[in-house]
Amino acid sequence: MLSYGRFLRDKFGCRVYKVSLDAGFSCPNRDGSLSTAGCAYCNGDSFRPKTSDRKKPIEQQLAEGMDYLRRRYGAEKFIAYFQPATNTYAPLAVLAPLYERALEHPDVVGLAVGTRPDCIDEEKLAWLQKLAAKYFITVEYGLQSASDETLRRINRGHDVTSWRNAVGMTRGRGIYIGTHLILGFPWESREEMLSGAHIVSEAGIDFLKLHHLHIVRGSSLAEEYMNRPFHLPGLEEYADLVTDFLARLNPDICIERLFATAPPDQLIAPVWGKSKAEILRYIEKAVHVGD
Repeated sequence: MLSYGRFLRDKFGCRVYKVSLDAGFSCPNRDGSLSTAGCAYCNGDSFRPKTSDRKKPIEQQLAEGMDYLRRRYGAEKFIAYFQPATNTYAPLAVLAPLYERALEHPDVVGLAVGTRPDCIDEEKLAWLQKLAAKYFITVEYGLQSASDETLRRINRGHDVTSWRNAVGMTRGRGIYIGTHLILGFPWESREEMLSGAHIVSEAGIDFLKLHHLHIVRGSSLAEEYMNRPFHLPGLEEYADLVTDFLARLNPDICIERLFATAPPDQLIAPVWGKSKAEILRYIEKAVHVGD
């Protein structure tokens, strides 16, 4: 199984890192178009890197993020990652200048755009297809669960068919396709969680991010958990689950992430008592992901 970092090194011949950017977008699950409650697991601040600040211009966020990644990891080239909220949730006339400004930097080799499957259309994909003729372009679709019942319970606002349709619209355009899945919803059986491997494998995606379910302050699941705690996988249990999941996954799919992270002051559970590096080593040793 190939890791995302290795994939990028092989493709570009140097160290390439994502720079997270916050363009100030909203989400239909927050602004009232679908809901105002948001997804049950979500607190946007729990995954917003310190270097991405929507009050700063895109160019400043990019410069500060690149500077940090150069110093911290020896990064040489960069992917501008529009990460927080829903980054296609605006007309193309708004999106295109933001994306183009990020691509103007000579050390930026491409874009990664995080979005929902119900917030994409032919016009946006056609424009991204033109960019993909020159740059490395990825669209990351949040799926979160392969169960429609779970998507309903977490107030996701779309179903699995919506995700399949978005992936189908994106294929064949020279655009890389990523997907996010969460493992560990307490009402899902192990087999239901593992079934996601088959669903994403047959869809034809390129990259996959796996997250363990964690409870962060400010989410509706946090309120539920505090009132009546439910089971969350321990590290050993989660690593075992990931091992079985990857055994069922199309080996051509590149693994971009194996677990979730959240700031310690926002994380309620599970607390595994290890650093991010220690958790990663533990899981990679279990699943033998090549780097």
